[in-house]
Amino acid sequence: MSETAAKAPGAPASSGDANRWKALVFIALAQLMVVLDATIVNIALPSAQADLGISDGNRQWVVTAYALAFGGLLLFGGRIADLWGRKRAFVIGLTGFAAASALGGAATSGAMMFGARALQGVFGAMLAPAALSLLAVMFTDAKERAKAFGIYGAIAGGGGAVGFILGGVLTEYLDWRWTFFVNIPFAIVAALGAYFVIREPEGGRNRNPLDIPGVLLSTLGLVSLVYGFTRAETDGWGDTTTVGLFVASAVLLIAFVVTESRVKSPLLPLRVVLDRNRGGIYLSLGVAIIAMFGTFLFLTYYLQVIKGFSPIKTGFAFLPMIAGMMIGSTQIGARLMTRVPARTLMGPGFLVAAAGMLVMSQIEIGSSYASTILPAMVLLGLGMGTAFMPAMSLATFGVEPRDAGVASAMVNTSQQVGGAIGTALLNTIAASATTSYIKDHIATATSKSQQQLVQMEGAVHGYANAIWVAVGMLVLAAVIVVALVNAGKPSATPVVSGDGAEDEVAVPVVAH
Repeated sequence: MSETAAKAPGAPASSGDANRWKALVFIALAQLMVVLDATIVNIALPSAQADLGISDGNRQWVVTAYALAFGGLLLFGGRIADLWGRKRAFVIGLTGFAAASALGGAATSGAMMFGARALQGVFGAMLAPAALSLLAVMFTDAKERAKAFGIYGAIAGGGGAVGFILGGVLTEYLDWRWTFFVNIPFAIVAALGAYFVIREPEGGRNRNPLDIPGVLLSTLGLVSLVYGFTRAETDGWGDTTTVGLFVASAVLLIAFVVTESRVKSPLLPLRVVLDRNRGGIYLSLGVAIIAMFGTFLFLTYYLQVIKGFSPIKTGFAFLPMIAGMMIGSTQIGARLMTRVPARTLMGPGFLVAAAGMLVMSQIEIGSSYASTILPAMVLLGLGMGTAFMPAMSLATFGVEPRDAGVASAMVNTSQQVGGAIGTALLNTIAASATTSYIKDHIATATSKSQQQLVQMEGAVHGYANAIWVAVGMLVLAAVIVVALVNAGKPSATPVVSGDGAEDEVAVPVVAH
């Protein structure tokens, strides 16, 4: 039986702020900047390493410093947005991110570069949840919300791939420093636009005192978790420090949950994650991102090292996936979200993406782009775009306005942690399979060219093995959705905000 909440008699049909669509442009621009930055630097890393004299052992910190700060401080950033106001946190986050990007572009040493990347992570952790929570409180009509989150979801899903293209162009034709400087105009335009256009609804702030124990436990716990997976990738799963980091993370995060259940004003109210639908969204997104981010890395190496593509050509090779994400998010997800329950989009979406991964798992040295990579990318993009859009929207459905920032931060946290796990886990699987293949076949290679061929075959064998695991991850994400997400199609209903006033928001119908 279905249960719907009827619209209260005489409730105003609020359509939200008149400038909300203009605001979406600047929110989307900021989100694009953050997502681009996650991949654009990877393309520039070899050039930056050579210029700054960064050792092979330390180069990982260009990526790790950002990931640790961003992943560790997301919940804190979400709470700051709820406390200070989302518009203020958004503008401060943009300003700080631009300054940190300028510092990175002007770096004269490895240490300066690592510090700039960490600062980018700090301000990104404030900016990302503020952007998503602004959408949650500004777009209240179900159909408009679907369109807005469709655009946002497409950018969140496809922006990383765009980063490969932009990173290749800037590095090849200008200089690696422009992969940092390019953020500055993005940030300035988005910050000015937000300052003059965004009008945040009143009454949605959480003015309770900051939960300092929660901040410390969550930050240290998430940093330990992300760093543990990063070390596992380079030093192995059995490394003493790696194991110690995982143990410390488990202890800290358990202590965090216990603390949040007892304090008066928790950093992360457990009601946010214990809701069946939101919990299912956070978990399924994290698992799906494990598959997606690891695959980005393998495809980049496969196209550049095995197929001999240039950085720019590699970037453009990702375009079909971006197109698929845009179509899946804006044309399929956004159009159907108000007509069908979210799980009927998310479950099949993850399965379509898994089918794309399945095609990709068949790669060999001689595989052509057109017959293997292209259809795989289109399916992956369509599936993830279709699944991302309702996931982004449902993650903040029904949440109290005062919790919107922290609920949005959980979306980003699940993605960030999933990305760190995916890169480390799938890389380790690929490396292990490659080593095993080469060991078994190298004895039959009698010439140098044959040995090089075996090494290349071993690398592709490793990629294929890891991609098979990614297929399983996407199927698991679909199972999680079917098991946990039971929200029906959204219907408009008024809810009471933090100041006691009625805010009309789209709330999913729960099927019993």
